[in-house]
Amino acid sequence: MTSVTDRLRELGVELPEPAEPAFNYDPVARHGDLAYVSGQLPKEDGVVRITGRVGEDVDVETAGRAAGICALQGLAVTAAALGGIDRITRIVRVTGYVASGPDFHQQPKVLDAASDLFVEVFGEAGRHARSAVGVAELPRDAPVEVELIVAHDARG
Repeated sequence: MTSVTDRLRELGVELPEPAEPAFNYDPVARHGDLAYVSGQLPKEDGVVRITGRVGEDVDVETAGRAAGICALQGLAVTAAALGGIDRITRIVRVTGYVASGPDFHQQPKVLDAASDLFVEVFGEAGRHARSAVGVAELPRDAPVEVELIVAHDARG
């Protein structure tokens, strides 16, 4: 069985440095064998580089790329909290928020980039329940924010 670390290497995917919270919250809260991952913005080198509302300032493809960045950030903070990416046993739930312009209704399509990444990396264990929610605004003018619930190896 291929480890998650090996699978990331095969895909040519590197996890970014975990984003540090700017406000009063934990990036990951653990309870039993579940880890609740706070909403992650599409930060690259600590900066949200893709900004604006989808369907107005940002196209669906670019928003999908932002969702993928959020997903990688989520994995990075989770790996840091658990002591390694290989401790994740399943992606249980993904909630995605899409800053949407008027008449934009393709939120699920935007979130598919994050969902596709999780399935590519974790196989069947990457399939998850999901909500894709359109909102008026997100912090730092981000087009997408993604939060996760993951199951993990709670031993040790």
